Amino acid sequence: MIPVRIIRGPEPGPTVFVTGAVHGDELNGTATVLSLIKGGLDEGQLQRGSVLLVPVVNIQGFERKSRYLPDRRDLNRSFPGGATGSGARRLAHTLFTEIVARSDFGVDIHTGSGHRMNFPNIRGDLQDEGVRRIATAFGTEVIIDGSGPKGSLRGAATKAGCPTVVFEGGEIGKAEPGVIAVAERGVLNVLMELGMVDGDIVRPRHQVEARESTWMRSDFGGLLEFHVAPGDIVDEQQPIATCTDLLGVTVGTIRSRVSGVVIGMTTSPTVTPGDPVYHVAVAGRGTDRLRRAIETDEHPRLLDEVRDHLASNVVVSDVEPATGKTRN
Repeated sequence: MIPVRIIRGPEPGPTVFVTGAVHGDELNGTATVLSLIKGGLDEGQLQRGSVLLVPVVNIQGFERKSRYLPDRRDLNRSFPGGATGSGARRLAHTLFTEIVARSDFGVDIHTGSGHRMNFPNIRGDLQDEGVRRIATAFGTEVIIDGSGPKGSLRGAATKAGCPTVVFEGGEIGKAEPGVIAVAERGVLNVLMELGMVDGDIVRPRHQVEARESTWMRSDFGGLLEFHVAPGDIVDEQQPIATCTDLLGVTVGTIRSRVSGVVIGMTTSPTVTPGDPVYHVAVAGRGTDRLRRAIETDEHPRLLDEVRDHLASNVVVSDVEPATGKTRN
């Protein structure tokens, strides 16, 4: 059984689904949907159309505090599923036929996976006009263009004619207020864009589209000293982390191979060679425009608060560019 809350407006309009916890340990989506249910989106606010709210899709994973289903299958690699076969296929099929097939648009809310955090961003196939429309309206500074992994909910839904985006933000096992606020505001922005809710869309100071993202990996083993935080803008060859041995002796510096925006990072200071450390979205010249917008905007923004909050989860120290030495 999958819990669903349906809110209908008094006038006809589109149907939008919002899902949380497709991965059972990613709780920011659950908290966002519950916030919408408990007051962020009441019957008086929704003027047109219907919203299908699913706080937890992967009930079995949620109960076990696990990303996966009990058979270790990833539900978000199982869509559109089927009426027979594995439990993952059957669950995916149920959600697809009962929720996705009845919807015109969709928002699927995720977080970083184990020992990783994500800075709020939207992901979707921008070649689809419907996806581009709601991805832009959602209001994050960074949009990642891509159809998604094979078997993902967003990919299968969009292919079936229901343009769907993924919101990524925060980390597993937590309900993070700032990330939830960004996600909830983004859903309301989408509903405003579709004419379902009256109001003015809250837009970011600048928005960049990235058609590529890449992980910066460590060539060393030991303990990490981080030099940039989620949401920071980095330049090619910029020192982003220093690796030391267990006695504090520096064994190497990790530098960014590209210029872009940090959309994810590890939360664990321990590292072995080959481990991912930072996830950077490559946004071309848009990165420079975003940097200037951040530097010149004097108004406090919700995303700035989230930057500061996520950075508090790890120790971030400055680095002297000329020497590579850290200064705390």
